[in-house]
Amino acid sequence: MKISEIRGLSAEGAAAKLQELYQESFNLRFRNATSQLDNTARIRQVRREIARIKTIVGSRSDQGLGA
Repeated sequence: MKISEIRGLSAEGAAAKLQELYQESFNLRFRNATSQLDNTARIRQVRREIARIKTIVGSRSDQGLGA
């Protein structure tokens, strides 16, 4: 997911996407622990997508504080 796509999401949409990514992360880690995961690079991709969304959401909330 690109930054421009994330910025286009509403607060509810970002929260839903974040929840979806947390669930995918859990499933990937579980499959990796049981040696059923073929593409281990996906774990890193999901972690980075989570970080991107949290960064954008955090910057939105910082802009409203006026600090």
